[in-house]
Order: sequence, then structure tokens, then C-alpha cells
Amino acid sequence: MVEMHEMVPGKRFDRYHELGQHAFGEKLGLWIVVPQQLIVEVGVDIVYMVTGGKSLMKFHDLVCSSCKKIRQSYWIVIFGSAHFFLAQLPNFNSVAGISLAAAVMSLSYSTIAWGASVHKGKDPDVTYGYRDTTVSNHVFGVFNALGQVAFAYAGHNVVLEIQATIPTSPEKPSKIPMWRGVVVAYIVVAICYFPVALVGYWAFGQSVEDNILITLDKPTWLIAMANLMVVVHVIGSYQIYAMPVFDMIETVLVKKWHLPPGLPLRIIARSSYVAFTCFIGLTFPFFGDLLGFFGGFAFAPTTYFLPCIMWLAIKKPKVFGLSWIINWICIILGVLIMLTSSIGGLRSIIKDASSYEFYS
Repeated sequence: MVEMHEMVPGKRFDRYHELGQHAFGEKLGLWIVVPQQLIVEVGVDIVYMVTGGKSLMKFHDLVCSSCKKIRQSYWIVIFGSAHFFLAQLPNFNSVAGISLAAAVMSLSYSTIAWGASVHKGKDPDVTYGYRDTTVSNHVFGVFNALGQVAFAYAGHNVVLEIQATIPTSPEKPSKIPMWRGVVVAYIVVAICYFPVALVGYWAFGQSVEDNILITLDKPTWLIAMANLMVVVHVIGSYQIYAMPVFDMIETVLVKKWHLPPGLPLRIIARSSYVAFTCFIGLTFPFFGDLLGFFGGFAFAPTTYFLPCIMWLAIKKPKVFGLSWIINWICIILGVLIMLTSSIGGLRSIIKDASSYEFYS
């Protein structure tokens, strides 16, 4: 994606769909890319609504253990209310500070999560077997897990929009600083995720929650602070993924529906989107299941094989050459991840919804 941003001399593909149109044609490119990208960005924002609400609830329960418990759905609404204001920020540059804070918070709460797990030590009755007892549950659980991994390593969907904010020149093309940013980003992601996964499973085994900070309780002040850091992180990340959606919505309203651009349009359009993602998060607050489903159904195409198809269509590497083989391997693996994790995630959502009291 980084390399394809300025692959045509004198032109920058600032949006994912622009690159798709160049690869597949004006109309077909839009129909291939835009629906997938919308599903990704809307899906991520729904997951962040659930994550923010659950983390706020955990923070409240730790800080004020004697207080009356407040419904999880209320916390999701409280978290969502902040975005009615933040959504009015005009563009990516205006959320740069929030994005930086989100990155710092992510590294901080991840370190707290595995550090607190080490400090707590292994549960006396820890078990490392499967939670489910049937073969079908095991298989679908693996499928769902593949989707969660795909979700974790899938930042390609806003790469072009972010790279578009970087100045470029023939002497110093934007791909140079962008590549540095990508490498640093994935190193930070690895530093955050791998210790949490390994140490968390070592400490809690099969009883660990999808969000390990929900499992941890001690030391109280530190876990409470970590949950607050999660809230700051997902506030910033929500805006990063929402900005391209805002751009699409406002473009359609102005160019297709001929509505006058301006503050009233921005407030109504963006607030409606925030309300929609909040409502879906309220209705299906299944963090792990949503990760698995959206990771497969949305992230796998736009991250793992659609860019490879574009590369083959535009670059036309030599058949059976190294580039051709690597891209086809990624395409095949990406399609398999999409199919299996979508099925696993959807089954998990249906299974959990059957025993869930909605809006509780």
C-alpha cells in the first residue's frame, strides 16, 4: 500500500478507493473497495464502542467498589457521548494529538497488563485446556481466534489516508517516512500484544477474559489506571477509523444529494454515524466475537489479499516470479482466513446472543 501510493508519476492515491479504481476501473474499483472499507471502519468503531464502555465500567467498579453497579449498556452510551463532540474535528491533522496519546496509552496499558499478571503469579487452579468440550466448539473457536489475530494486525485500511497527510517531493517521496512509521507501528504492536498473550495465558489459563484487564483486579489503582488508558486509546482510534467514513458520507451528501456543505451538515451526518455505531455496540457487546467476525469478514480482504490483487493487476510481475508467488500465497491465505474466521465469529455471536439479556 505504501509503495502504491505514488506509483503513478505526479499522482497520489490518497484514498483506498482511488487505488482500487486505478487497478480495476472507475466503477468496478469503487464497488470492490468502498463496501469492504466501510465494513472495516464501521466494524472497528463498533468494537471500540464496546471496548470503551467495558473499560469505563471496570474503572468505576475498581475505584468505587461500594457504589451501586451501573449497567454495561449505560457505560457504552457514556463512552459514545464523547464522540458526538470529537467527531466534529475536521480532518486527520486535527486528531493528531489524540492519535499520539492513543499510541502512548496502548503501550502503557499493555505493559501494565502483563506486568500485573507476572506480579500476581499463576492461579493455583489454572488449567490450559479448551473451555469447550465438543470438537465442533474447538474448531469454531480456532476459526474465531484466526479472525481476532487478523483484526489485531490490520492497519492497512487507513494507510493511504494517513500517507496523504505527509509532504512529498521527487527528492524525498512520502513513502520514506511512511515506511519508517509502518515499521515502528508494527514493532509497537508486537511489543504490546505478545507479552500480554503469553504472560496472560500463563497466569490465568483458559479463564482469562478477551480483555485481560477485565480479569485483573490487583493492584487496584494500577488496573484502574490501565483501564482508563484503554479508554483514551480507543477514543483516539475510533476517530482515526471514523474520519474516512465521515469523508465518504459528506461527499455523497454534497455531490449526490446536493446538500450545502457546512457545519450543520457535518454535525448531523457525523452525529448520526456515532449514534449508529453506539446502538450496534449496545445491542451486540460481545468483544471477542466481534473481533473474530470483523477480523475475517472485513479485515482479511482489505488487508491480506485485496492489496495483493491490486499489486498483481497494476505491477504485473513475471508469472511464477518471486513477487508473483508471494502475492498469490498471501491471497490464498487471506481468503482462507476470511472464510473460516467469518464463520467462527458469526457462530460465536449467535451462540452468545442466545443466552444474553439485551441492553443489560
